[in-house]
Amino acid sequence: MSAQILDGKAVSEAMRAEIAGAVQELRSEDVTPGLGVLLVGDDPASRSYVTAKEKACEKAGIFSLEIRLPATAARGEILDVVQSFNKDTRIDGILVQLPLPDADMEDDVLFAVNPEKDVDGFHPVNVGRMMLGMPTYLPCTPHGILHLLKRSGIKVAGAHVVIVGRSNIVGRPLANMLSQKSELGNATVTMCHTRTRDLASHTLRADILVAAAGRPRTITAEMVREGAVVVDVGVNRVEDAAAKNGYRLVGDVDFEAVKEKAAAITPVPGGVGPMTITMLLYNTVEFARRQNG
Repeated sequence: MSAQILDGKAVSEAMRAEIAGAVQELRSEDVTPGLGVLLVGDDPASRSYVTAKEKACEKAGIFSLEIRLPATAARGEILDVVQSFNKDTRIDGILVQLPLPDADMEDDVLFAVNPEKDVDGFHPVNVGRMMLGMPTYLPCTPHGILHLLKRSGIKVAGAHVVIVGRSNIVGRPLANMLSQKSELGNATVTMCHTRTRDLASHTLRADILVAAAGRPRTITAEMVREGAVVVDVGVNRVEDAAAKNGYRLVGDVDFEAVKEKAAAITPVPGGVGPMTITMLLYNTVEFARRQNG
């Protein structure tokens, strides 16, 4: 029997309708939530992602201000844009699209963002608040995964969750959020990575398995326990001569084989991806609410 498909697109649309309603309430009080977006360079994936975010903002009624700089932009020029967003009262949330052309700049640029406008949840201040379970902006992809599970009827409390991947964007914050005593947490978490011995021995014990390794077919059917829930965070391009662009998008999970063993699974695309943008809108509106009582 094939697995239940955890439809991130449908859950995302429901949440965006709720967000649009909240924006309407704020606008009725002459408050318009605003998002400042900085894109450096012309990476096709980043450009596409930023465009999707802008369309989502427009549909929800959120003001969006995008500034694009060339890949050759100097550190000072980039920091000047961040500081302008920090000072702009129209901007409730700031998004610096990663990766930057010069990866050595990323820490300096992210640290320059006002933590109170850090809707990505990447600033050390917000990471520290998250670790302590204090109110803060939560990183969009992990937060989106938790809402997708909850709204899909997947019980997290008491479950053994195995995460394959330890990035600062997904794996580490997700492990922390899942293990916290909260409405979306209370799970027992195992984190695996490239140095984990006998990976399958861990994944086979998972009630919920999260694949965030960034490599196609990292998780095969032999690595998944019958009846487990599988969340695929990966987005990988693989060559496909039959596809219009010469490639197709796949996750970190062998979807076709694993869906025959899993109780529920996220597709790629259409699973975790839509939730990430939704949580960015969610965080932006939350800041506008806080600022206005």
